Amino acid sequence: MAGEETKSAAALLLVLNFCMYVIVLGIGGWAINRAIDHGFVIGPDLNLPAHFSPIYFPMGNASTGFFVTFSLLAGVVGAASAISGLNHIRSWSVESLPAAASAATIAWTLTLLAMGFAWKEIALHVRNARLRTMEAFMIILSVTQLLYIVLVHSVRR
Repeated sequence: MAGEETKSAAALLLVLNFCMYVIVLGIGGWAINRAIDHGFVIGPDLNLPAHFSPIYFPMGNASTGFFVTFSLLAGVVGAASAISGLNHIRSWSVESLPAAASAATIAWTLTLLAMGFAWKEIALHVRNARLRTMEAFMIILSVTQLLYIVLVHSVRR
């Protein structure tokens, strides 16, 4: 019975993580689109500004570009690991464990990297509500993804 409860908890975390990663992708896509539309416009006879950054975002602060970039990477890998985790939840066997665990671990490490930039962005203060939402999701995802990895490793032979 404990195996079924663990499987149900892992499935719930898998669905929760997938939904949160998709929301992170949506907000990150908005931020990238806004940065492309409202970024620096340099003409052929104009010089680059003194503190030009190729990862310039018109909203947020100096770490926003890095945070959004790594959040998008974590979101894509996290959503893909959730999709591949469905196979493990369906079979719940030792044979499907390595693929699910390795994909989830890679997604978790990228999520931790994005979470680090989220903390830096929080420390620098200037950001809008969408970026604050994405920061909160990355912090929550770093915990829920770790819990999912722990539950996935509880498969018994």
